[in-house]
Amino acid sequence: MAEKKETPMMAQYRSIRRSLPEEIILFFRLGDFYEMFFDDAVRASNILDITLTKRNEIPMCGVPYHAAASYLEQLIKADAKVAICEQVEDASQAKGVVRREVTRIVTPGTIIDEMKLDDKNNNYISALFQSLDDSLGLAMLDLSTGSCWIEEPKELSMITTIMERYQPSECLVSEEQVSLFESVIQQSITTCEHWQFEYGNAEDRILRHFNTLSLDGLGLAHSSVSLSALGALMSYVQLTLHRKLSHLQAIQFRQSEDALFLDETTVSNLELVTPLYTQRSGQKNTLLQIIDTTCTPMGARLIREWLLRPLNQLREINQRQEAIECLIQQQMLLSEIRTFLKEIRDMERVMTRIGSASSNNPRELQTLSKALQQIPHLKKLLVDQGTQLEVAAEYLEAIPSLTDHIDKAIKDEVPLHLRDGGVIQDGYNTKLDDLREAASNGRSWLATFQAEEAEKTGIKTLKVRFNKVFGYYIEISKSQLDRVPEHYQRKQTLTNAERYSVPELTEYADRILGAEERAIALEQELFQILKKETLQYLQIVQRNAQQIAYIDVIASLAERALTLDYVRPIMSEGTDIKVEEGRHPVVEQLMEYERFVPNDSILNQSDHQLILITGPNMAGKSTYIRQVALITILAHMGSFVPARRAEIGLVDRVFTRVGASDDLARGRSTFMVEMQETANILNQATNRSLIILDEIGRGTSTYDGISIAWSVAEFLTKDVSFMPRTLFATHYHELTDLSDTLSQVKNYSVAVKEQGKKITFLRKIIPQAADKSYGIQVARLAGLPSVVVERAESILASLEQTGQPEKTALRTVRKRLSKIAQDQNQLDLL
Repeated sequence: MAEKKETPMMAQYRSIRRSLPEEIILFFRLGDFYEMFFDDAVRASNILDITLTKRNEIPMCGVPYHAAASYLEQLIKADAKVAICEQVEDASQAKGVVRREVTRIVTPGTIIDEMKLDDKNNNYISALFQSLDDSLGLAMLDLSTGSCWIEEPKELSMITTIMERYQPSECLVSEEQVSLFESVIQQSITTCEHWQFEYGNAEDRILRHFNTLSLDGLGLAHSSVSLSALGALMSYVQLTLHRKLSHLQAIQFRQSEDALFLDETTVSNLELVTPLYTQRSGQKNTLLQIIDTTCTPMGARLIREWLLRPLNQLREINQRQEAIECLIQQQMLLSEIRTFLKEIRDMERVMTRIGSASSNNPRELQTLSKALQQIPHLKKLLVDQGTQLEVAAEYLEAIPSLTDHIDKAIKDEVPLHLRDGGVIQDGYNTKLDDLREAASNGRSWLATFQAEEAEKTGIKTLKVRFNKVFGYYIEISKSQLDRVPEHYQRKQTLTNAERYSVPELTEYADRILGAEERAIALEQELFQILKKETLQYLQIVQRNAQQIAYIDVIASLAERALTLDYVRPIMSEGTDIKVEEGRHPVVEQLMEYERFVPNDSILNQSDHQLILITGPNMAGKSTYIRQVALITILAHMGSFVPARRAEIGLVDRVFTRVGASDDLARGRSTFMVEMQETANILNQATNRSLIILDEIGRGTSTYDGISIAWSVAEFLTKDVSFMPRTLFATHYHELTDLSDTLSQVKNYSVAVKEQGKKITFLRKIIPQAADKSYGIQVARLAGLPSVVVERAESILASLEQTGQPEKTALRTVRKRLSKIAQDQNQLDLL
């Protein structure tokens, strides 16, 4: 049997498919459908749960082009990459097979209008590179907003932290460095050829993109390996994914020294943006949820950035505080600002979508116009206010010519898709008005024609209908066929009706259809002109969006300070941390049945450098040490803080070792996780760091645990050039003896009220060590069966009477530790 010859269309498909990487699914446009063939069809049908068919033994499936967005969203959520292949010439004018080209490739990190993005989060695509001298470079690009920044982390662990913090959807690395980076990041890696990261290629691409001769003017003269990462990323987005970068207008070079460093463990343990445990419906379990009352998507993304990357420069912190205080002192002004902000939607992403060739949503232009119309109001409110708010307002620029043009061109009520017509205002374009009038008159003529024909023939059910195959036709039911005039020309027979045409209807219908089609085509042309004009203001709109985001965040923090009774902390270059009546910003909002008990905090590098906090479980030790860290972070981001008064000496890093959990995926036990996190703290902390330690050594035997905890505490206090401010919560009462030999160590505990066998947690931190652990009382509170609690009390009483070996052993441990401490002090004096 002779082999079937391949059709020209399938030959074209195979040619385009061979040009793409194997993992990419090809959406091949055929008329009103995107078709998929062979392995692409099998894979897509499984993900999309659509029917897989065969034609000439070729597996295939398809989706309607007008509904492609929802299918793309499903594929992207499944981490698939999709190439969109469009017909790029008019089928009626094509000689042979219609020419087709891949117009863009959609990946998780390059989504613009293919699916709904989280308004409050950036959608980054990243690139990582290590140079020959082991320097590290990182580039981050949010294609949906045009936001781009580069950084050169000092070590691989910082790469891990940054990637965990920003969660890029894709990460591009050289094919020669996959093993290096896949060991330190969790993100899915995309590889490209190593030469793409060569500095010369990267520099040339960046200079050509910004049309400049030197990196100095871009503020990138001192960056190096990070530019290699950025150049490769830009090449990948533009050449491989067929994405335009016209909205990439600036690149920010970040230095780790410019911010308070928070590693991924600290961000997680303190629940800054994500709760550790599944939250109950309606509860706000993270610090971000408490402080974010922003009105715009741009503000929501910026406040998250401020929280995850707090400042450590006194001048900038004070500038933010002054702006917040300005609005606190003028509550009417604050309310008016937020009223106008609520009318502004996502200007950054809207502008990006307007610039996308695949987006033809007229509502995007309306959204932009409405946002721009709020700018004069904001400028007027903030003039002469001083602070950075006035500076932000000065950078705001209304574009009345654009907003007026959009409002004159676009109807108030418009369809979602341009292809449906009815987008452009009547009176905007004379030619369009004429075509619409012709089409409208034609529809009136059709109604009149139908009524006249029904009257002439006596067929009251006669209808004039339309479809794409026959155009306009007359439809008559089978029961009335005996009344059909002889000049009616039969076109089609149906089960219950017959379809006819007459020359008069055909002639007039052609004019109607021609007018409607030309009107829609002209609308599309006028719309594209309006889009092009709008994009001329890209830089202004992006600058407006940045300033609006700043104003929004300041207003949100001011509103929170007023509503939640926060105060402005006094920031200094010193190392003292003094908080009067501080509160945990999240826990105090979750408390329904009791009042949150505020507590004072003192940390310095003299007599309160390491605070040992003892007391029973559930008494509030962990809440207390966390609240000090959260207050410190809030202060560094420029926010007001939950306290009656606060003085915060600048901190360079906040470290936490909190809780206990296995990391079974990496084969690490609870104790191993605990020790690795502790090791990271001891190796990375400086004399300006804040350290939060909760239950060091609890994951192993008592003697090992006490020994490790004691040694860690000594390490943090012995070196006068080190001495980070530390809060150390522990159940090892033996550690309280450290204060006998180390003047910078102080003992604190959580006050407990005893009433017979019952205890009440007073939640108050007092300057003394706890005298016992109250373990059995806590067990009773936790709901252990009474028979178990009573038996435990009996055993404890017996042990205490007989001088049990464990108690004797622990007394011996304390004596030995005391002797060790004394001996160590004597050695230190030699």
